Amino acid sequence: FASAVAAVLVAFSSSTTDMAAFADLNKYEAETRGEFGIGSAAQFGSADLKKAVHVNENFRRANFTSADMRESDFSGSYFNGAYLEKAVAYKANFTGADLSDTLMDRMVLNEANLTNAVLVRSVLTRSDLGGAKIEGADFSDAVIDLTQKQALCKYANGTNPTTGVSTRKSLGCGNSKRNAYGSPSSPLLSAPPQRFLDRDGFCDSATGLCDAS
Repeated sequence: FASAVAAVLVAFSSSTTDMAAFADLNKYEAETRGEFGIGSAAQFGSADLKKAVHVNENFRRANFTSADMRESDFSGSYFNGAYLEKAVAYKANFTGADLSDTLMDRMVLNEANLTNAVLVRSVLTRSDLGGAKIEGADFSDAVIDLTQKQALCKYANGTNPTTGVSTRKSLGCGNSKRNAYGSPSSPLLSAPPQRFLDRDGFCDSATGLCDAS
């Protein structure tokens, strides 16, 4: 009987220790915004964040889908890999923020402040950046609709202090080939059009045109 009681006490002690360890781990993950610091546990989907202030915070891989971020201040914050599709960020401040590798599809960024922001490899398809401040922003390898890119190129200027890349160069402004064929947001327009083959697969090697007959 004594040995059975001892076994139960040992098991209970072990269980209590495990629970304490899990509590410490959960606390650590919450503080670092994600398991082992590789992701954010923050969930702001459809959240009301109007005029909120979140300066120099870590939102890596956070979810801001359809969030209302109008006139909020996220300057200097880290959004790497975050989801911001369909979020409304009218006049939001992203000065110096890291928005690289973010999904910003169909996002409203009218008059948003993207000064010195890093948007490398971000996806901005069907997003509205009308009137956005982009001085010093780095859009290298970002996916932007051609018409939006052309609008931004009309006033793009500055160099990103973090990456050292000029805003105009990151957008491909002045590059006739890229301007002619679009951006990665339109795969069929991102390179010279493929030759159209006729039924037998014969084309004019000089012009790329095919004989319909």
